[in-house]
Amino acid sequence: MRKKSIMGGIALLALLGALGVFVVLRSVVTNIKLPQLGPECTVSADGQVTLDSVQMANAATITAVGVRRGLPEQAVVIALATAFQESKLENLDDGDRDSVGLFQQRPSQGWGTFEQIKDPRYAAGKFYSALKKVKGWEEMRVTDAAQKVQRSAYPEAYEKWSDESRVLAAALTGRATGAVECRYTGTPAARGAEAATALLASLKLDWGKKLPNKATASDPAGLTVTVSSPDTGWRYAHWLVSHAAVSGLERVRFADLEWHAPDGKWQPVTGGTGGNTAQVVAEVFR
Repeated sequence: MRKKSIMGGIALLALLGALGVFVVLRSVVTNIKLPQLGPECTVSADGQVTLDSVQMANAATITAVGVRRGLPEQAVVIALATAFQESKLENLDDGDRDSVGLFQQRPSQGWGTFEQIKDPRYAAGKFYSALKKVKGWEEMRVTDAAQKVQRSAYPEAYEKWSDESRVLAAALTGRATGAVECRYTGTPAARGAEAATALLASLKLDWGKKLPNKATASDPAGLTVTVSSPDTGWRYAHWLVSHAAVSGLERVRFADLEWHAPDGKWQPVTGGTGGNTAQVVAEVFR
């Protein structure tokens, strides 16, 4: 009886100790300010799609590569649906056999080296190059065109992502206004001149020669992109918001709307500074 009582006491002490550790850890974790994770981006364009910041940035890059190659929106839809199915729009380090990256391309099948395929821009470019070789891809169902490139064991799987991909493509190609809304809280990834310079470099990498020459780091506070039309402006504005989590971006202004990171919404510009459809203005955290 005494032995059982002692053992019960030990068990109770162990439980109390574990609870104490949990409370301490919970307190520590709660007080650490980290960037918000999870589904912080909502895309609305004849439908709605919710993504996390990593998925959103990858979708924007895939779209940018397609647009800069002069491909129609349908090509972007097919590419996005493929990446949805293959990786959930995440740049994976592994997969079936030697498959890697957004499109689960295989080095052993001639798609490139591991390092090349892990570059989202390279991977998207290789996908579009393969798609262009498919005769009649423009008239095919999304899943049929994707399957011609991917040669998957599940040829019908891509079709289930076609609606989501059309929503993303409409927003990220600039056809929709104020369609990408991402809310970011916590400590910025970078600030000031460092953030502005890195943001401009990333913008140039994604858009290449499609990016206007008048895309410049305006001062330590951000950058300005001069555009020729509203759809071009929204193309870059949505790209900027999509990459805000890793760039230290605080605000984006275009036309008569402004996006602010902590709020995550496009709102009317106050103070009489709206209406400018010739420039997209981005401000980073100082």
